[in-house]
Amino acid sequence: MATMAKQIFAKELLCIVFAGFSRAILTVSGFETSSYTGQHVFYAAENRALQGFQLERKTVRSRVICGRECSMDERCKSFNFNDCSKLCELNLATRREHPEDFNATQGSVYFDADEDTPLYSLTDSSLNRYRSCKMLFDAGYRSSGIHTIYPEGFGNGSLCVFCDMETDGGGWIVFQRRQDGSVDFYRNWAEYQSGFGHLSGEFWLGNDNLVTLTSDDSRGTWELRVDLEDWENNTAWAKYSDFKISPGEYNLNIGQYDASSTAGDSLARSNGLPFSTNDHDNDVWGTHNCAQLRHGAWWFGGCAVSDLNGEYYPDEHATGNEKGVFWRDWIGHSYSLKTSQMKLRAMRQ
Repeated sequence: MATMAKQIFAKELLCIVFAGFSRAILTVSGFETSSYTGQHVFYAAENRALQGFQLERKTVRSRVICGRECSMDERCKSFNFNDCSKLCELNLATRREHPEDFNATQGSVYFDADEDTPLYSLTDSSLNRYRSCKMLFDAGYRSSGIHTIYPEGFGNGSLCVFCDMETDGGGWIVFQRRQDGSVDFYRNWAEYQSGFGHLSGEFWLGNDNLVTLTSDDSRGTWELRVDLEDWENNTAWAKYSDFKISPGEYNLNIGQYDASSTAGDSLARSNGLPFSTNDHDNDVWGTHNCAQLRHGAWWFGGCAVSDLNGEYYPDEHATGNEKGVFWRDWIGHSYSLKTSQMKLRAMRQ
């Protein structure tokens, strides 16, 4: 295990050394990388954070880079890093100075120079292992944001997700978001399989994750909600019961359409169909490849019914070629939407 961890951190070393930071040594959890300053050693306490003494907050790629940021600032005495949100918090104090503010924080790792710090790590068994955003909501977590959940089917593993705790009673796992065109959704089968993008912005959570979340092992049933917004800030939504993604070709399975929905039912023709991408044509539209024609990926029951993973345009008028982000039963298939979100929530767990 130590060898594997050292190999992982060696990649960080290469990145930083090539950037020109190779003269001094920074050690994070016992593994060396470079820094601007003299030698630094940081020790980790898993699932902990020092709260209330933040000098600076920033988003960085890894805990090693967060440690480098701390080593470069003489005021920084410790730091918190969240592996899901990539949030790096530089602290003005240490857990020894303020033990009352050294709290259990799921998914966060605390670092300082005290070699006894790892003794304060909390294992997953010491924490509440919430299986869904709904369970987090019911436990009192009411702020939307990135959380760590431990769904059935992931073994002892966890999954980083964005929880919508405000819409329609809260507790939703967001698995798709379009909002500004910053992420290219014209991707191949493997990329949709594993997921892409950033949980804080535009992303697709990954078809494999959707299969595991909604599998029979989840010990529950799920509902699907689709939230849409046009370029005049009008909104609409559609909701379905009994949402599930099947393994293999990632077939979409949905139950009853909620009659109180305002967006119309643009998934009716997709129900039961497999997923299609530009390199994996599963649609039922003859010799056409709808994913290629629409520059997207979807459960195509027709090329012009719905595709929320289509090409993003800066306004509704740019999609005369019907390649936009569209939901026909609300505004039509020639209108490209401003935003969309797809989310699932546990109906029973």
